[in-house]
Amino acid sequence: MTTLTVTAKGQVTLKKELLQHLGVKPGQKIEVESLPDGQLTVRAARPKGSWKDVYGILAGKTDKVATIEEMNEAIAKGWAGQK
Repeated sequence: MTTLTVTAKGQVTLKKELLQHLGVKPGQKIEVESLPDGQLTVRAARPKGSWKDVYGILAGKTDKVATIEEMNEAIAKGWAGQK
């Protein structure tokens, strides 16, 4: 268990190893939830958005056009942990 110190401003700094455990890097956000009995849960915040935020992000980056079959094959390999 890690003990943290509360500053006069009521702030707490999470130690580097805790941030690494959460997978949080500088500039990213964390979520804190209040639980009963004075407990908290802390987790890395998940980015919010929709497919519209990434649609076309690779447009113009390559001349290759993938077929549906090629995309499905790449997706299947990704889920299986293959390259």
